[in-house]
Order: sequence, then structure tokens, then C-alpha cells
Amino acid sequence: MSKWLIKKKTMKTLLIYFSLLTFCLSAYSQDSLRIYLGIAAKNNPMVLQKFTEYKAALQKVPQVGSLPDPELSTGIFLSPMELVAGKQVADIRLMQMFPWFGVLKAAKDEMSLMAKAKYESFSDTKLQVFYDVQQTWYELYKVKQAILISEKNLEILRTLERLSLVKFKAAPTGNSGTSQPSSGTSQNVTASPSGGQGMGGNSGKSMGNSASTPSAAMQSNSMGSSSGGSGLADVFRIQIEIGELENNMAMLRNQQNTVVARFNSFLNRPVQSPVMVPDTLKSEALNIPLMAVSDSMLANNPMLGMLKFEEQSLEARKQMVTRMGYPMIGLGLNYSLINKNAMSTSEMNGKDMMMPMVVVTLPIYRKKYKAMQAEADLQKEATAHGYQATANSLQADYYAAVQNYQDAQRRITLYARQNQLANQSLNILIKSFSASGAGLTDLLNIRKQTLDYGLKQVEAVADLNTAIAMLNRLGSFEVQ
Repeated sequence: MSKWLIKKKTMKTLLIYFSLLTFCLSAYSQDSLRIYLGIAAKNNPMVLQKFTEYKAALQKVPQVGSLPDPELSTGIFLSPMELVAGKQVADIRLMQMFPWFGVLKAAKDEMSLMAKAKYESFSDTKLQVFYDVQQTWYELYKVKQAILISEKNLEILRTLERLSLVKFKAAPTGNSGTSQPSSGTSQNVTASPSGGQGMGGNSGKSMGNSASTPSAAMQSNSMGSSSGGSGLADVFRIQIEIGELENNMAMLRNQQNTVVARFNSFLNRPVQSPVMVPDTLKSEALNIPLMAVSDSMLANNPMLGMLKFEEQSLEARKQMVTRMGYPMIGLGLNYSLINKNAMSTSEMNGKDMMMPMVVVTLPIYRKKYKAMQAEADLQKEATAHGYQATANSLQADYYAAVQNYQDAQRRITLYARQNQLANQSLNILIKSFSASGAGLTDLLNIRKQTLDYGLKQVEAVADLNTAIAMLNRLGSFEVQ
């Protein structure tokens, strides 16, 4: 096989690999947000903390649902106790206490409900982290697009600067303005007829022309200087705009680094890790009616669910402390080791003794039990107030998110049209300035409008998607 064929085959393979890589990168860029959300769900420290707290709360259920540990006591006589039927050597006692009926079940219900509340807290934290990731990602997109739009505007200003320099260098100077009247005067003098009468008849006219020549030269010189000064002022004005734009771009790059660091902190990875952001962000669609978001928010929001479980757990706690005010019953066994007594003739001589036992506690000090019941009631009332406050806050957040969503929709339509008109006007004024050098003030103004509308259009799309993310977060919907 010739070298040419080998080279051609290698180039073809590289092109295929490059196409596949480009496709994969494009797909990754489009789905990068979902990938980042998956990374945040697995690695975010706050999410992991809440999930670990939930697992720890589950371990409390078997703790409170078990009986108290049995008590085993042993007594050994250093000198055997003389009895009628022998000598007692040791005494062994085993006792098991049993709470009142329903205490252990109420305690298990309380801890189970508290564990469910911990899980709801974990779900709310995960939703909040998802929203923070999306909001920061859209903010990073806005900063990136602001940099790109500023770079395009910087190119326009550089072009205008070059055009202004060319026109300034091509403008007539003051010397050329004074030379023309001088040659005109000499021409008038040479063209006058010979002879005294001609000179006498034209002397006044010639003097008049001579007297008017310096004035014409000064006017021409002034016009040349004005044109050159105006051209130089145009260059300075454009350079001022360039300086301000470069400063804004430097600030945007610093802001980009800060946003990237904050975004990576949600993913629990190095702050300087690269973040994939698409060049064009599409407007997301809200797949459910706005009223459905409100209904789902009140029914499925994790914070409200957490408070409901806390209220139920407090009710179970009240039942538990109420039953704790009843007596506890203990069942036990007492076993006595007895050796034989040589002096005893009893049939029970040397036989060990076994005695069943029953113990009952007497909860006569009622203040602590009443205080525990009152504490449970007050905590339950406080939880009810917290539930209402949370619901009111969610309603306010819902209406704010709806307003942002609707405003962003209107802004997208408005700024898309405004940006199109501004770009058309900018192209027309650039052509006019290239041809005649006039209209720099209008050109710079329309350039600022183009930059402003471009940034506002990008912000409107990002704000719309952020508002949808907030609505999904309030309604506890899965990220599509």
C-alpha cells in the first residue's frame, strides 16, 4: 500500500473520530445540567448530611421499642447464714421491668415519625440543592454570554477606531488651506491687463482681492483644523468606549471565576474544575398548569410534610408520657443457694430455695408527668404555627416565581424584537459612518443599545428557566 493511501486512510479515520467527539461534546453540553444534578445528588455534603441524619434517626426506633434491660443481682455471704434447714451461701435475684401497655408502641411511633420527618428534611435539602445548581448554572450562562457579546462589541469598536484613524489621516491640514489663496492671488495679478489704465482701473479691485485673501486663507485653515480636530476627538471617544468595555469584560471574567467556584462547591469538587455551559440556551417549558404547582406545593412540599410528621410524633409522645404515668410492673425470680447443716434433721436441709417476685412502681409524683404532657401540647401548638408560617411563605414564593416567569416570557419576546431592530440600525449606521464619517454619536448610542438588548435577551431566557426551576422546587417536581 502506498504512503499516499495510508495517509488518506489515516486522515479519514481522524475525521470520523473528530466528528464523533464533536457530537458527544454537543450532547454532553446539552445534557450537562442533568449530569451536574446527578453529581450534586451523590456528592453534595449537605444532602449527604441530611440523609445520614435520616439513617441515624431510623436506628432510634429499635432503641425505644425494646424493654428495659433485666437486672441481675448476686449476694454472697462471707460467712454462711445459719438457717433451720441449712446454711445460706448466696442469694441471686433476676428482675425484668415492663412498662405500662402501649408505652413502647407509642415510643416506636414517635421515633418512626421523627425519622420520616428527617427524610422529608433530606428531600427538601435535595430540592434546594437542585435549585441552587440550576440557578448558578443559568447565572454562569449569563456571565459567559455577556463576555461573548462584549467581545463582539469590542470588535465593532476596534473597526470604528480603525475607520476614524483612516479618516483623520486623510483629512486636509491647515497648510493646504493657505496655499490655495496664495496661488489665486498671483493668478489675479498676472491676469490683469498691462498699462496704467488697466492697473489703475483694477488697482482697487486688486487691493480688494488682496485684502480678502488672508481672510479666506484663515477660514480655510480653520475648516481644515476643525475637521482634523473632530476626527481626532472621534478617535478619543471610541478609545474611551473601548476602555470601559475592556474593564467590564475583566470584571465579568472575575465574576465568572466566582460563579464557577460556587457551582463546584455544590458538586463537592475542586473549585477550579471546568463547567460545561452551552453557547445557546433554549427556553424551558412549564409542562404543568400554574394552579397545579400551587396544589402540589401544599400537598407535597417536603417542609410541610416534615412539620406534619413532627406534629404526629408529638401526639405519639403525648400518649407515651401519659402512659408513663401509670405503674410499671416487674417480674423476677429470687434464688437462694443453701448448703446442708449437719445439726439439722429437716427434710428441707440443704435444698435451694426459689422465690418468684412481682414489683410495682408507684408514680405518685404527678407534677413531672403533667409537665411532660403540657410540653408535648405546647410543642404541638408551636409546630402548627410553624406549619402555617411555612405555608404562607411558600405561597408568597409561589406568586413571586409566577411573576418572574410571566415577566421573563414578556421580556424574551420584547428584547428579541428590540435586539433585531438595534442590530439593523447598527449595520446601517456603520455603513453610513464608513462612507461619510458622520453620525458617530448616534452610532455609539445604538451600539450601547445593541449591547444592552443582547444582554437583556440572554438574561430573560436564563431568568425564565430559573423561574421554572423555582416552580418545580416549590411543587416538588422531578427535574425533566
